[in-house]
Amino acid sequence: MTDPRPREPEAEDEPVPGRTLVEEIEAAIDEGDAARLDALLEPLHPADIADLIEQLTSRRRGEFLRLYSGEIDGEILSEIDESIRDEVIGQLPTHVLADAVREMDSDDVVDLVEDMEGPERETILAALDHSDRAAVEQSLAYPEYSAGRLMQSEVVVAPEHWTVGETIDYLRGEDWLPDQFYHVILTDPRRHPIGYVTLGRLLSARREVRLRDLAEDSFRTIDVLQDEGEVAYTFNQYHLISAPVVDAHGRLVGVITIDDAMNVLDEEHEEDILRLAGVGEESSLSDTVLETLRQRVPWLAVNVCTALLSATVISMFEDSISQLVALAVLMPIVASMGGNAGTQTLTVAVRGLATKGLTPANVRRVIRREVVVGMLNGLVFAVALAVIAWAWFGGVQLAAVIAAAMLLNLTVAALAGIVIPLALDRVGADPALASGTFVTTVTDVIGFFAFLGLATWILL
Repeated sequence: MTDPRPREPEAEDEPVPGRTLVEEIEAAIDEGDAARLDALLEPLHPADIADLIEQLTSRRRGEFLRLYSGEIDGEILSEIDESIRDEVIGQLPTHVLADAVREMDSDDVVDLVEDMEGPERETILAALDHSDRAAVEQSLAYPEYSAGRLMQSEVVVAPEHWTVGETIDYLRGEDWLPDQFYHVILTDPRRHPIGYVTLGRLLSARREVRLRDLAEDSFRTIDVLQDEGEVAYTFNQYHLISAPVVDAHGRLVGVITIDDAMNVLDEEHEEDILRLAGVGEESSLSDTVLETLRQRVPWLAVNVCTALLSATVISMFEDSISQLVALAVLMPIVASMGGNAGTQTLTVAVRGLATKGLTPANVRRVIRREVVVGMLNGLVFAVALAVIAWAWFGGVQLAAVIAAAMLLNLTVAALAGIVIPLALDRVGADPALASGTFVTTVTDVIGFFAFLGLATWILL
């Protein structure tokens, strides 16, 4: 049946500020038109406003905050990227910053202040109520990247013997409850969590039902010192929505929710991608030229060293290359194919280690599979390049040399692509940090040495 009521005009379908809107906002900033700026930003989600702030130049960002600072709240502040967060905080009036911080959950405040220096941190903490400040300082006392830093102290608890009716009456009478929570955590008299009940089951059950009869099978606790990467893996593996955090004595100290766990996964995946590319794990689109340069130069310097190693191998066969020019034409193909094949295997291995899919139980099978795939790829491209070399330069022996070198290099590339990240992981290094450099070095050296060595031995 059609709804006869007139429909309200629909907002733009774009999930984030589109180019036209961004241009209009920039124009309002340049003109100093605060009323127009407010009107443009009013329908936007806090996450979209944070994205917009990140897109602005540093000069425009300062003007934006001057015009719009009164509207910056806790939601916007928590969504702003860490790379510019300090800059934004430094330009907000003290009363605006205090109001914004008071709106944030304790875990968001911890994330905000953990990298700040003493005076800046004290400014934020001074804006909090005594109980909120104590909770934040308790979280800051735990090691960095631990569950204690990730958790929020606002926890909804109830004794297991309570009924649904008693629990609902209790929740309705409290005004301190978090804006969002998913479970009521059941505790014993010593504040040990023993289960939890989802809000859905709580609201759908009769008032006289005991909470212990509604407890979920998925219940599990997180140790306060557990690494946040392990926490994120636990949430992803067991499809958790939230999980209580306990101290060394098993007492409840906080709760971690799925949004925080997924943020950790996103950050770790982003770091892996940036490390594989050698651009620094903290690289951001808002970085300055000098910051970007500082992050990239070290890895380019490493690549220069590895390139010199490959050049040294080539120089060993200088006479052979001067006698047969075809070698200079064909040798980059062997090295390039090896590098690409190694990167394919490397990507699979790093992802498997990150998601814990690659384990001691299946590592031999995965290595065997990758080596067999490398050999088969080598055979396919060995035949293809042998035909090309024969048709191009008319030598059967040259075709055989490049075919053998291709088969060898792609097999070695597959092996190196999985063994190198495994070895780095075994010694406690991040597999994504240097695997790419090592793998391409191995494939370049083996590729050049195999092709030029075989050519020297067979052709010359």
